Amino acid sequence: MEEVGMGMVSFIRVAWILATFPVAVACFPLPGLGWFRTALLGIAKRGKILQSKSNLTVPQRFFFHFYVVGVLWTTILLVSVWSYAMREHVYNVWLSVFLLVLMEIQVLRRFYESIYVFNYSPSARMHIFGYLVGIFFYALAPLSLCCNFATQVFDFVSGRAHMSRPGFDNIWMFVTPFLMLPWYAWIGGAIFLWGWVHQLRCHQILGSLRDKSEKLEEYVIPYGDWFEYVSSPHYTAEIVIYGGLVVASGGADLSLWLLLAFVVANLVFAAIETQIWYRHKFDNYPRNRCIIFPFVY
Repeated sequence: MEEVGMGMVSFIRVAWILATFPVAVACFPLPGLGWFRTALLGIAKRGKILQSKSNLTVPQRFFFHFYVVGVLWTTILLVSVWSYAMREHVYNVWLSVFLLVLMEIQVLRRFYESIYVFNYSPSARMHIFGYLVGIFFYALAPLSLCCNFATQVFDFVSGRAHMSRPGFDNIWMFVTPFLMLPWYAWIGGAIFLWGWVHQLRCHQILGSLRDKSEKLEEYVIPYGDWFEYVSSPHYTAEIVIYGGLVVASGGADLSLWLLLAFVVANLVFAAIETQIWYRHKFDNYPRNRCIIFPFVY
């Protein structure tokens, strides 16, 4: 059983490496790889940046599917790992429970935003490969938060492991284990919520632009919150969110670092193209806005 668990962890780490490497390479203007960058851009572009009539595209509103997968899968993992930790008194699993709670908060908000905040244009498209990458991410990211205990939890849920199942005594059984989490879990949680709140605000700003564009022009420059400093603050906030998860884990799990590397590589790549688009589209676009991090132009 331990070999199966290590095999799953290794699979997850290799999957993140293979998914991150080509995007990380494309972020740098290396000589002789212009064709590779162009090909990857054709896959990564979406919405206002994507100008393609290819049959290999799907409506951008299919983003909704990512969060359906994220909510369902994260909820299944959270309930399973939480039940395993409570009923078997496995206290070292509670950190994974905490990470899954944070992930649940994230995917639930994104699910809500996909319905009530964003109003995608009927013509907005994304490449089907980019769509599959999104499904891949929301399937693998929650599993990465608890992969070290996944096989034990699976055995517990399937009933193959003969374990005692004591009942729940009172509501404090749900609270007390979290009070024993290490200090870095709460610092990471605070970082996560910092990014979470700013991403919510930035998404609300972006969602409001559709109404304004119907009165003014097709696209307008967003202002407010972190948009005053960077071109893609919702991407910056996403990096802060997953960085918070790494801090909350204690930083000892390579799987979470590889998850963060995937997030950073993809969002930096997307942010570079977004800023290029804005600067070409608007002559009055603020030149002091960084790409995604302060002082990174």
